[in-house]
Amino acid sequence: MVCLGPTIYSCMGVASGVTEQSLHNQLKDHYAGEGDQVEAAVEGYIVDVVKGDVLVEVQTGNFGSIRQKLLDLLRGHRVRLVHPVPLNKWIIRVGSDGGQVGRRRSPKRGRVEEVFYEMVYTPELAWVPGFELEVAMVDAEEIWTDDGKGSWRRRRWSIADRRLLSVRERHLFTCPGDYLRLVPEKLRDGFTARELAQESRLSGNLAQKMVYTLRKMGLLEAAGKRGRSNLYRVTR
Repeated sequence: MVCLGPTIYSCMGVASGVTEQSLHNQLKDHYAGEGDQVEAAVEGYIVDVVKGDVLVEVQTGNFGSIRQKLLDLLRGHRVRLVHPVPLNKWIIRVGSDGGQVGRRRSPKRGRVEEVFYEMVYTPELAWVPGFELEVAMVDAEEIWTDDGKGSWRRRRWSIADRRLLSVRERHLFTCPGDYLRLVPEKLRDGFTARELAQESRLSGNLAQKMVYTLRKMGLLEAAGKRGRSNLYRVTR
């Protein structure tokens, strides 16, 4: 497979705003340039941004929910799916009276590989002609409200909104071979999911999803066992 990528380029300084589904709306505005169409009707669907011959769809999560929309649009168009991953995140707590009661930076730093949490549901898209995936590494704020309805992990605080602060990096994948750039060179002749997690410093769960997705893409193949663990290698 011959292709360039993933392409990485930086840009800074996107102002934040306060609206429902703020992160999605702010990214949509960020990608819309002068002369582009926003929320345009195409093939019976509403598309976030039409940039010349490219349809841009921003999806903050759940690729499976727009799978059919993407497949339908790809029949006659080039489609770029933009997915944000927080590189840095600040958590803002809002009390029951609506006032801010705290702001802290999350110790977790995002990774481009986190896109596999979503790609695991739509691995076949990588091979559809005209499909592009852009992972936007962003700085963002997450708004938590003290409503007693959230996850027990957040002590029942709910996530009310996410706001964009800046776009830090953009990683563009335009063909299946681009995804292999995320597999360390030293592992390509044979590795287990655990070895991928250790070498790339990923969680075991994310490494498993990455291996599964790359196998479904046809980019990895089974290569026997190492102890009790399945061994994989880049498809030859």
